[in-house]
Amino acid sequence: MRVALFQVASPDSEPVATRLRRVGDAIDRESELEKADLLVMPELWGVAYFAFDEYTARSEPLTGPTVTAARDWATSHRLFVHLGSIVEIDEQGRLFNTSVVVSPDGSVRNTYRKVHVFGYGSREHELVTPGTSITVDSIAGVPSGITTCYDLRFPELFRSLTDAGAELLAVCAAWPAARLAHWRLFTSVRAVEQQSWLLACNAVGEQHGVSLGGHSRIVDPWGEVLVEAGSDEGFTFAEVDPALPQRVRAEFPALADRRWPPDPSIGVE
Repeated sequence: MRVALFQVASPDSEPVATRLRRVGDAIDRESELEKADLLVMPELWGVAYFAFDEYTARSEPLTGPTVTAARDWATSHRLFVHLGSIVEIDEQGRLFNTSVVVSPDGSVRNTYRKVHVFGYGSREHELVTPGTSITVDSIAGVPSGITTCYDLRFPELFRSLTDAGAELLAVCAAWPAARLAHWRLFTSVRAVEQQSWLLACNAVGEQHGVSLGGHSRIVDPWGEVLVEAGSDEGFTFAEVDPALPQRVRAEFPALADRRWPPDPSIGVE
């Protein structure tokens, strides 16, 4: 399974429509994508995560221009596209930070409304309604779950995806460079504790005075970093063995050794 991570910059001066065209042109020019099975992109790269005053104006339904573009990329390149996330607006006018996966036939395969919306130095928690559910679905034949940025700090969400059958965990993010050490820590530990592949795609550049960290990475179920990007916009490729999580879980059965919960012999005092 060949995976591509596409770090995208979202400059303040760039109109959203221009950025969508520019990103689409870059995808169409990248010849290595013809060999890829999955493309993963960052969180809110179209809107720009830190452009909080623009969330409503830049919001769109799941039939909007970003998802439509991703469907075109998926069909033209014959691969799965995890487009990162959009600011989704529903029929009631509520906003969600929604990740979307599109299959090679152009259909929307999976969506995820970010459960843990961010508040530290961010207005996301004021503007965005938290999601309430997770879904595991197949990406190129691999049971996969998707999460978004701040979710990395909440291991119970990842364990819930593992319990639902996930063997690959994809994370889109707009993680600041100031906390890059945490990015590396959490992406590694989530892979190890869930004995899963962890694909993490981060934004780059500067948004409203905040420098994004980049360093998108792929971590295997042993915690080995298969590949890590730098801090510039561009593609990073790696080959992922879909069978590795099952082999690791059989060899080192930490997930099978769990006693909490629901072992009845253990109580709380």
